Amino acid sequence: MLSKGQIKLINSLSQKKYRQKNALFVAEGIKVIKELLNSNFELERLFSEADLFFTENNKMQLLEANELKKITKLATAQTALALFKIPQKKQTITEDFIVALDGVRDPGNLGTLIRLCDWFGVKQLLCSKDTVDCYNEKVVQATMGSIARVEVIYGDLAEEISKLDLPVFGTFMNGENIYESSLSSKGILVLGNEANGISDEIKQLSKHQISIPQFGETKNTESLNVATATAILLSEFKRR
Repeated sequence: MLSKGQIKLINSLSQKKYRQKNALFVAEGIKVIKELLNSNFELERLFSEADLFFTENNKMQLLEANELKKITKLATAQTALALFKIPQKKQTITEDFIVALDGVRDPGNLGTLIRLCDWFGVKQLLCSKDTVDCYNEKVVQATMGSIARVEVIYGDLAEEISKLDLPVFGTFMNGENIYESSLSSKGILVLGNEANGISDEIKQLSKHQISIPQFGETKNTESLNVATATAILLSEFKRR
């Protein structure tokens, strides 16, 4: 049976300040939890309707379906919910091709971007401080477990990019056609905010400004969703 303290703690983790205070985040669903259990993330507590996981018994708590509904963050309750510890180690960029996000705010977009990095073999994702928290439960859910394989690093984006001796490919509406551009196997691919794109500060660091051409006859579509654009861009970088 869930205690009032457990319910209060789990519900509080919907807010970033409490995730940071407790160094914990929520993951829901069998697939996501199993992916995280097989990764470097450390399990704090696992709540489930059935014993479906290979884990330490003292960290496992069986619940009835109505109890899980009290702590779920999803419209449809899953059969399992787990708390994992947020890693506290200092993170540094070690890869020679990374994706960088400049103010991406939508949790679903970030979750999908993490999945795309995983799909295309991008192991590190650099995020500005105002990008949505990757441990937001909606982000974790949208990654479908890919957060276990992609390291997400937050920091001062301009400062971090300036420290790296890598070509910077910024994405812009009026940039050079990606299909005609000279691309590199090493570099930083920068994606901007859903509404405002890449900030002026990061634009100045983007020596290679690229775009995805619009083939529709009317040219009335305002822009592509950031995740859709990332899929196209990463496919082209990797194809080369």
